[in-house]
Formats: sequence, structure tokens, C-alpha cells
Amino acid sequence: MRIGLSGLAVLALAACAPQVPDSAAGVGFDSYAAYSIDRERALRGGDGVAAAPASEGGAIAAQALATLRPDEAGPAPVIAPAPGDPTPRSSNPGLSDEQNFEAVAARESIESDRERLERQRQQYVVVAPEPVPERPTGAGPNIAQYALSTTNQVGQPVYSRIGRVSQERYLSNCARYGSADLAQEAFLAAGGPERDRLGLDPDGDGFACFWDPAPFRAAVRR
Repeated sequence: MRIGLSGLAVLALAACAPQVPDSAAGVGFDSYAAYSIDRERALRGGDGVAAAPASEGGAIAAQALATLRPDEAGPAPVIAPAPGDPTPRSSNPGLSDEQNFEAVAARESIESDRERLERQRQQYVVVAPEPVPERPTGAGPNIAQYALSTTNQVGQPVYSRIGRVSQERYLSNCARYGSADLAQEAFLAAGGPERDRLGLDPDGDGFACFWDPAPFRAAVRR
């Protein structure tokens, strides 16, 4: 009987003594088993199965694990736009949104449209047609009119020429003018096409220095 009482006394003293922490459990974790459960739950990302509430140490371990291994922590949450703001956002504010019915309806009204139309009517300007100015007299030969009065092609002789102008002399004479149009005007002003006093039309086709009447003829046919 004495032995039984002594055993009960020893057990009572052991229950009242402070509990010594387990040095193998680690800092911040209740136990290695709890840490393993929390780590497995973090890796799976949560499968919807109800589990016992994790301890504070297990929650800290799961958060640290998700921070260090973001690729296994699951997809990032998608931030949805705030409701109640239907105004469309344009990536380029310089573009017009006149074709967007919602944007125009939110910004304009029947009264504002009427005022805008009235302003546009006041700014509308009618430009009356004016007659084409006539060519001033004494401005020189009209090469366009001359081109339309001819029918032969370039290089097709029409007028006789007395004497022979060498190729070098012909090119030298044409080099005096900045363009074939200027050479043709000078040729006509000097008595052409019947006469070639300047040596600009040695073949007698009536066209000086490679001048071609084809563009003027084509413009009339259009």
C-alpha cells in the first residue's frame, strides 16, 4: 500500500513540473510532423479537402515556402477591373472615339449635338468656281497647243532641212536650254517648225532636242 501511495506521489510531482521544450522540434514549428503536413498542403496548392487547423508555426513555414518557391505556389491572382466604370479606356488618347457608341453617348447629348451642328453650319464656307486665267499675250509659243496640232511621231520627217548639222553641233545647241520644253519654245519662236535657224531640229520632224508631244496628246484623251 505504501508503494502504491509513493508511486502516486511521484506521478503528481511529474505532472506539476514545467515541460521541457524539445530541441529537435526546431524554432517556429510545433513539430516536424506538423511542418510536413503544412509543406505538403502548400505544394499541392490546396485540394479542397478539409484539414485540421494548422498551428502558427506551420502557417509561417507555409508562407516562407511559397515565397521561396513561387513556381509551386499556384497562379497569381487576377485583379478584375472595378465595377461601375463602363467608360472605355483608349491606349492612344490621340485617336478619335467617335465610332464608339458608348463613349459618345456618355459624353454627348441631343442638345450638345444640335449645338455642334450649328457651329459647323456657321463655319461652312462655299468656294465659288473661278474661270481659268487666260494665257497672257506675248508669253511665247504655246507648246501644248502645238503638240495637239501635230499628228506625226518623233523622228518622222515632215519638213525639209537645208544643210546637215552634225551630231556634236546638235547636242551642243540643245545643251543651251535647261529642258526640252524650253528648247521647243525657242525653236518655235525662231520660225519653227518650217525653219530651223537654231539647229535644234535636224531631222525635220518639227520637234526640237528630244521634245515629245505624246504626253500632251495623252492628257487630252483621258
